Amino acid sequence: MAEQRQSSGQSAAGIRSRMREEGMMPLLEHLGELRRRLFWTVLVLVVGLCIGLYYAKPLYEFVITDGPMNGVDLHTFSLWDGIGMYMKFAFLISLVLVLPFGFYQLWSFVKPALSPKEQKATLKYIPFALILFLVGLSFAYFVIAPMAFEFTTSVSRSLGLIETYGVMQYIQFLFNILIPISLLFELPLVIMFLTKLRILNPIRLRKMRRIAYFIMVLIGTLITPPDVISDVLVSIPLLLLYEISIFLSTAVYKKQLAADAAWEQDFEAGSAMNES
Repeated sequence: MAEQRQSSGQSAAGIRSRMREEGMMPLLEHLGELRRRLFWTVLVLVVGLCIGLYYAKPLYEFVITDGPMNGVDLHTFSLWDGIGMYMKFAFLISLVLVLPFGFYQLWSFVKPALSPKEQKATLKYIPFALILFLVGLSFAYFVIAPMAFEFTTSVSRSLGLIETYGVMQYIQFLFNILIPISLLFELPLVIMFLTKLRILNPIRLRKMRRIAYFIMVLIGTLITPPDVISDVLVSIPLLLLYEISIFLSTAVYKKQLAADAAWEQDFEAGSAMNES
């Protein structure tokens, strides 16, 4: 009897060990898959930096000649300013390249959890990642940056200050506006994607509206000159982005509810046929 209890105890321990291993394997596989996706994304980012270094100078010349600093002499105050300028423009170019690829890697990672219909629907979002980023980049460069530069220079001139601008200070000023606005324009796409995965829904987004509005206005205030007109001109598009996100999430959510209702009807009809 003792040997039998010992044997049964060992078999039970073996079963528990196998259950733990079977539970851990999917987790380890998911972590390995996520690591591979991140590796390829970082690799594309590095390749994008190399490509960006080649096109950094033409982009810099375009920004200097056609941007708000046109006609203003820029100076360097450090031996590293030229290299830093190249790296910032290279990062911007690589970001344009890596965004759609990163969304594709995210889609590939969650693809096994989606139905074939959902896979096709979410795959269509990927090209819009690049489109929305470029729209946000254009809005920030052609609307917000000139407005912010005009305000800051007018304050300096009113104080009788001599305008001597460093190239890195100007590029840093410009990129602090371009990057956040461009990424914020991805908000509708991200919310649609999360709604498709059933992580978010329009009901939850409406409950979060006050907090979201506060965050949007805060961001708009931080990246614009400290005057009411600039804050309003930037905050309104950001608030519209959130409302557009709710609208798109609602459209996706209604389709999900309709699909769930159709599935329940088919399931009940199949159950009734089996019972009869």
